[in-house]
Amino acid sequence: MASTAPWSEPRPTALLVLADGTVIEGRGIGATGVAVGEVCFNTALTGYQEILTDPSYAGQIVTFTFPHIGNVGANGEDIEDLNPAARSGAVGAIFKADITDPSNYRASEHLDQWLKRRGIVALAGVDTRALTALLREKGAANAVLAHAPDGRFDVEALKSQAREWGGLLGLDLAKAVTSGQSSVWTETPWVWNEGYDETSETPYHVVAVDFGVKRNILRMMSSLGAKVTVVPATTSAEDILAMRPDGVFLSNGPGDPAATGEYAVPMIRELLKTDIPVFGICLGHQMLALALGAKTIKMHQGHHGANHPVKDFTTGKVEIVSMNHGFAVDSDSLPEGVEETHVSLFDGSNCGISLVGRPVFSVQHHPEASPGPQDSHYLFRRFMNLVREKKGEPALAER
Repeated sequence: MASTAPWSEPRPTALLVLADGTVIEGRGIGATGVAVGEVCFNTALTGYQEILTDPSYAGQIVTFTFPHIGNVGANGEDIEDLNPAARSGAVGAIFKADITDPSNYRASEHLDQWLKRRGIVALAGVDTRALTALLREKGAANAVLAHAPDGRFDVEALKSQAREWGGLLGLDLAKAVTSGQSSVWTETPWVWNEGYDETSETPYHVVAVDFGVKRNILRMMSSLGAKVTVVPATTSAEDILAMRPDGVFLSNGPGDPAATGEYAVPMIRELLKTDIPVFGICLGHQMLALALGAKTIKMHQGHHGANHPVKDFTTGKVEIVSMNHGFAVDSDSLPEGVEETHVSLFDGSNCGISLVGRPVFSVQHHPEASPGPQDSHYLFRRFMNLVREKKGEPALAER
């Protein structure tokens, strides 16, 4: 006798549970388990590996608005955190479509396998356009992402966990992703059909304070003749100055700049008492602003993508840039003597500052372009030109 049991949909194997109680069902991929973090959306069309391994995404679950993620697989070259074993970066990922088999000559493994190995919880089969619209309306949301192959979840416990997570405001994450000890970086940018190379000519010494630095930032400075010494986030100004740097770089990183600034701002203020050129990116930009007397604010939804228009007031040009930040420098709080150099053309938020008459500047966006457009590569030359000028050497062309 034929069964009369009603047909039913397969049980969902992953849930995204927002702090407001919203539950979104999907198919679990990547690592199993539970990830707690802030859900944001990223509008980049390429570079998912670089995005997921960017330490600036620590404590975050990334919703990819581009529907096909994973088509080019994964490889060992396209990672951005300095220590892959530490797994610094996004804690979760959300995709529209299932991951297909890789179709790129550089792929060494399937993205799903790579997600499992890296410990990133993910789900697919979600209407990412609807989720993105929700995040734009209500703002980046605290949430729990759970993946269980048997589809059994304690939904009420997950809702409680999402509600109770404190969020990124007031959270110092730089200490969790920074280097454990100092090291020297010599690798230069990737070249098609050749890979990465090592710099042999290093006439300048740059100390990079690692708040969650990306590899391609270090590669860009190395390619311009810098010996880069990477130091932990908590390194003192005294120890940095003892290394006799020609320039100091303040890196990108995750979390609330005000929280990291508790120990970083006093160090930066000591550096500013010297004439050493200083360059900051992302979190480094925000903490430089704090050291100069400005304030930072939590953004409604943040900026995450590789298609953001920014105007450089120093050149009058508009650049398309890569962005990843949930906090911003409050333009209205910039003190006298600090000039706003860049601004977002999406919402008018601050994207760059300089200290008038001093070799000190920073930007909110990611000029290393990994992933993203290369419009802002000139900023590394601008920094190295300050170093060269201090040493009495001719400037490089910025473009």
